[in-house]
Amino acid sequence: MFKKITITKRQKFVASTLILSTGLLIVQLANISWRYQAIAILVLLTYFLSGWSLREGLSGIEWLTVLILPVLFTAGIGLFYFLIPARWLTRLPVIALYGLGFYALMLTENIFSVAAIRTIQLLRSAQTVGFLLTLMTSFFLFDTVLSYRFGPWLNFFLVFLASFPLVLQGLWYINLEEKISKKIWLYTTVLSLVLAEFGLAFSFWPVNVAVGSLALTTVAYLTLGLTQHKLGERLFPKTIREYLISGILVLLIIFLTTRWGG
Repeated sequence: MFKKITITKRQKFVASTLILSTGLLIVQLANISWRYQAIAILVLLTYFLSGWSLREGLSGIEWLTVLILPVLFTAGIGLFYFLIPARWLTRLPVIALYGLGFYALMLTENIFSVAAIRTIQLLRSAQTVGFLLTLMTSFFLFDTVLSYRFGPWLNFFLVFLASFPLVLQGLWYINLEEKISKKIWLYTTVLSLVLAEFGLAFSFWPVNVAVGSLALTTVAYLTLGLTQHKLGERLFPKTIREYLISGILVLLIIFLTTRWGG
C-alpha cells in the first residue's frame, strides 16, 4: 500500500514561493513582446497557488480579501522588474526580495485567515507586516504607472484602480469581518480617490518617477494608516501626531528638493 503524502502549510508556502520566484525570472528572460502576457499568467498562477496554500482557512469573502495582496504584490514587482536594467546584478536582488516578501506575505495572510475564525496573539504583528507589504506593493504599482508618462487623467484613473483593492484589503483585515461593510466600501472609495487626486497633482509636479512614487506611497501611509487606527479604535492624538509629523517631513523634503526652475 502506498503511504499518503501530506504537505504542511509551511511546505506549501515554500513550494509556492519557489515556483513563483522561478516564474518571475522566466518572465524577465522572455521576449519583450510576450512579457505582459507572461505577467498576466504569473498573476493568475499567484492567485491559484496562494489559494491552494491557504485554502484550509479560507471561506466566503476571504477568497477575495486574503488573496488580493499576494496577487498585487506579484503584479507590482513583475511590472517594476521591466523598468530596471536587464542585468543579473539587478535581477537576482529583485528575485530575492520577491521570494522573501512573498513568503512573509503567505505567513501573514495565513494569520488573517485563521484569525477570522478565532483570536490569535500574532494578529497585531501580522497587521503591521501586512501594512508594510501593502505600502511596498503600492510603491511598485505607482512607480509603474508614473514610469509610462501617461496623461494626468489617465494617471488619475490608474492610481485609483491600483489603490482601490490595496486599500480594501488593508481596511478589511483590521476587524476581519465576514462581509465587507458599507463603511469599508465608503472609506476605500474615499481614500482611493484621495490617492488618485494626488496622482493627478504629481503628474504636473516636476519630480522624477521614483520621487513621485515615494510621495504617493507617503500619502498612502498617512491615509491608510490613520484610517486603520480609527477602525481599530486606536486613533489617539499621539498617533495622529506621529503619522502627520513623519508624513509631512517626507513630503516637505520632496517639495524642497524639487527643481522648480526650467
